[in-house]
Amino acid sequence: MIGVEMKKALRAYAEVLRLVRRLPQDTRPYYAKYARENFVNYREVDASDSTAISDLFLRTYTHALWVLNKYSVDEAAAKKLKEICCN
Repeated sequence: MIGVEMKKALRAYAEVLRLVRRLPQDTRPYYAKYARENFVNYREVDASDSTAISDLFLRTYTHALWVLNKYSVDEAAAKKLKEICCN
């Protein structure tokens, strides 16, 4: 990923880490590590494949919502992540 998509990915990653801080304290290390591993694993995705990039951003958002719901955190907390990933 380069350029615009790389910046978008970094913003999404930062926002995911902010959301991790809203989770119960004992779960934060696990989800922070999980998020990092996923972002690292997908860094080699072809930046010219807009479908794959869009799918990854959508998956980032939907998975974040799933985790927030699992721990009864208001989905509204993910508004900024939705703006980053779904626009």
